[in-house]
Amino acid sequence: MKILYAEDEKQLSMAVTEILKLEGYEVDAVYDGQEAWDMLRTNYYDAAVLDIMMPKMDGMEVLSKLRASENYVPVLMLTAKSAIDDKIDGLSLGADDYLSKPFAMKEMIARLNSMIRRTMSYKHKVLKHSNITLDCDTSELKTEDGSLRLSTKESELLALFIKQNKPFSAEKINELLWNKQQSESTVVLYISYLRNKLSQIHSLVNIFQTDDGYAMEATD
Repeated sequence: MKILYAEDEKQLSMAVTEILKLEGYEVDAVYDGQEAWDMLRTNYYDAAVLDIMMPKMDGMEVLSKLRASENYVPVLMLTAKSAIDDKIDGLSLGADDYLSKPFAMKEMIARLNSMIRRTMSYKHKVLKHSNITLDCDTSELKTEDGSLRLSTKESELLALFIKQNKPFSAEKINELLWNKQQSESTVVLYISYLRNKLSQIHSLVNIFQTDDGYAMEATD
């Protein structure tokens, strides 16, 4: 599991990062909100921990921009012990959980594990983007003009783009969906399959190649 940990107190960040690594997490640590936002919009994470009080951009602004970009990575917010309003504001913006500082590492690990497990175990999920709707449980893709059934991998591929809404290289897609067990040409082939099916039901959504890999965009 890959975690982004955004905290401007560097000694605390180093200590937390080392413990998370011992628990088996891969961790990217950043020290301000702008860097957190840059990492979240260009990389895949299973979860993010955002301190509210950070320089350049606070955790609330990062969370707001994240959800506005339709990126639904699970987010654990770090708040001051008595900051009830911060907790309410964070949850209303789309935070998945919060933790008051100072905190015990056992509690953080438990909350992260629960948050990720809850996200992964919620199988019946309907994702929407532009004029398409994807039922992740049945792999049904539909617009007002029609519907069709995707293969499991096609559904997982489209869900990845919808949930993260950023470019992915063929190598990264291969790692996330096939555990690096396929060739990159297979990834490209599945992208082609998905493009064709999106076209068949007159989707306004398309997947295109960029300098950074493959990305999804919607046209009006």
